[in-house]
Amino acid sequence: MSADGTRWLDAEDEETWLTLVSLLMRLPAALDAQLQRDAGISHFEYQVLAGLSMAPDRTLRMSDLAAFADCSLSRLSHTVKRLERQGWVHRTPDPADGRYTLAVLGADGWDKVVATAPGHVAAVRRMLVDPTTRAQRRQLREIARRVVDAIGDDDAGPR
Repeated sequence: MSADGTRWLDAEDEETWLTLVSLLMRLPAALDAQLQRDAGISHFEYQVLAGLSMAPDRTLRMSDLAAFADCSLSRLSHTVKRLERQGWVHRTPDPADGRYTLAVLGADGWDKVVATAPGHVAAVRRMLVDPTTRAQRRQLREIARRVVDAIGDDDAGPR
């Protein structure tokens, strides 16, 4: 610890941090590039469509979809508006509780997910699954959970 109380990173911790920063910068960009090139959508738009495709009746409350996509309701609303213009998603009041809005994946949206998923899965496999062992992926999953838990909701800033 330094005189001012700062716990500086040692060489190994600094190398780990800088490697992780590189991963955090490059992986989203690579996934976005693949999806833009092959499907004309962003990774975030795909996440929203995929989340709806996995939901019962391909329908989720916007708040639940925002939690799945790890974003603010405002960002999700803007994205869903773009997806609505494409005819892939529509919004409707929740009949069980009118205070909520449902996002519903339409037939064209389902077709978009089905057409896009194989290329996306191939990219994920090439970038993450194939270069690692199953044990490394389990370890990575546990590390990611611990880091996300350490960040919490309050420290993440605006989403």
